Amino acid sequence: MTTSEKQNKPAASPAGGTTPAQIRWIEAAMQTAFANVVNVQSTREQVDLFFGTNRTWNPETGGEVTVDLSHRIILTPFAAKRLATVLGNVLSEYESRFGAIDISA
Repeated sequence: MTTSEKQNKPAASPAGGTTPAQIRWIEAAMQTAFANVVNVQSTREQVDLFFGTNRTWNPETGGEVTVDLSHRIILTPFAAKRLATVLGNVLSEYESRFGAIDISA
């Protein structure tokens, strides 16, 4: 396995007794992007995630907020549900370590 590949450890066998396949994550073509704005829309067939960066210096003064959209990720509803579950678990663990995240502002 090269440094640009990662493997998951196999999970426990399901009730049927078969061994699940291992997932090999290949990072060679991966790109990293920063986003501090996200929006979501959906249809019956897909869930769209829009990521971008807020370019407005002081949005509290009113007026227009400018966001540079950089990525649109389209998921099936099933993949979106799995993402919501995993992300919820990660955020719960984060808050247990570092304190609650207040998004009311």
